[in-house]
Amino acid sequence: MSDPGRCDASEDWALGADAADPLGRFRAEFCMPQHEGRDIAYFCGNSLGLQPRATRKAVTDELDYWAELAVEGHFRGRLPWMDYHEFVRDDLAAIVGARPIEVVAMNSLSVNLHLLMVSFYRPGAGRAAILIEKSAFPSDRYAVEAQLRFHGQDPGESLIELAPDEADGTLSEAAILAAIEKHGSRIALVLLPGVQYLTGQALDLATITKAAHAQGCVVGFDLAHAVGNIDLHLHDSGCDFAVWCSYKYLNSGPGAVAGAFVHERHARTTRPRFAGWWGHEKTTRFEMGPEFRPTPGADGWQLSNPPILALAPLRISLEVFRRAGFDALREKSRAVTGYLEWLIRERVADVLDIVTPTEPARRGCQLSLRVKGPRESGRELFEHLQRDGIVVDWREPDIIRAAPTPLYNRHVDCRRLIESVARWRSAR
Repeated sequence: MSDPGRCDASEDWALGADAADPLGRFRAEFCMPQHEGRDIAYFCGNSLGLQPRATRKAVTDELDYWAELAVEGHFRGRLPWMDYHEFVRDDLAAIVGARPIEVVAMNSLSVNLHLLMVSFYRPGAGRAAILIEKSAFPSDRYAVEAQLRFHGQDPGESLIELAPDEADGTLSEAAILAAIEKHGSRIALVLLPGVQYLTGQALDLATITKAAHAQGCVVGFDLAHAVGNIDLHLHDSGCDFAVWCSYKYLNSGPGAVAGAFVHERHARTTRPRFAGWWGHEKTTRFEMGPEFRPTPGADGWQLSNPPILALAPLRISLEVFRRAGFDALREKSRAVTGYLEWLIRERVADVLDIVTPTEPARRGCQLSLRVKGPRESGRELFEHLQRDGIVVDWREPDIIRAAPTPLYNRHVDCRRLIESVARWRSAR
């Protein structure tokens, strides 16, 4: 949280803080939707990031290569399609704290989760359970339950759901570690989020991995709300695999190509996998042989050739991250989210409770908010904000999520959000 002694609720203070922001110039690189003749206040990058202005040209360039070169576009042009997924590899590895061999951009998150569970969820006698959090994002729970049933397991017995133990519905580290210790001997896979989608709580990947590995469990993470948001250090964490989408903080567009991480120690694993042509080693792929020889590293889990028109926006967004510098983005994220938290406590504490942990190390930029009073009051405030040109999102049963993302959000946006909440309170 920002130092209260350095914060001010005035517009002049917020404008001054934004004028001094060394990353402020990046806002102009994004398309900003309008509301009644002015920029909206967009706090929904945790659901869909804004479009970088350079994305349109990147996509039309590939369309032009297709028109001009046809099949030769695979081998000619500035970025030949045969190697296109490799052009995002280094930047993607930097974002997630991995080695280039450990990451690949492919498919969608749920598809990648299934593909990696094929390899890393291997139930055996006495060890068949999967541990998830009780409020897991539905697609994760669906995938886990489907994998359990596919392997002949009863989810009623083999699905362990970790219930929140803290007052705001968050999970203490002690509770996570206690569950791993209690059930570890029968857990085949620990699958937890990097940032919990509903509460905005960030988990300590390295601590969880160390505890789970000590019990003989495999560890995977869903980083949908973590990638591009918090420091991840995936390689150093030691986790076995991770998956993520790139349409949230990575600003790659609706339904954008997702990503996966497989730790380098599994680069040449003999674990079973679903095989596809593009996962075959690159040097002999076009020999068209009958034997599948996987490319070492995460690339070996690819099935099909990469979707060029979907990868182009990801390439552009990752270039923006590289120029901004992730350490600088995290510093700004902590400051702006801290300012929003301070404003809530100073100005509208009688209206809003903050669900997300207050410690910066336990959250990213998202604050999950609960309106004091009945659920209907929460919906009323959410709809009021939408009418006021302030874009947040609603998650059942009663959570408003607001995420000031550092590439394009400002202190004045946070102030505008709180002023709107105060107007709603006064009008009731």
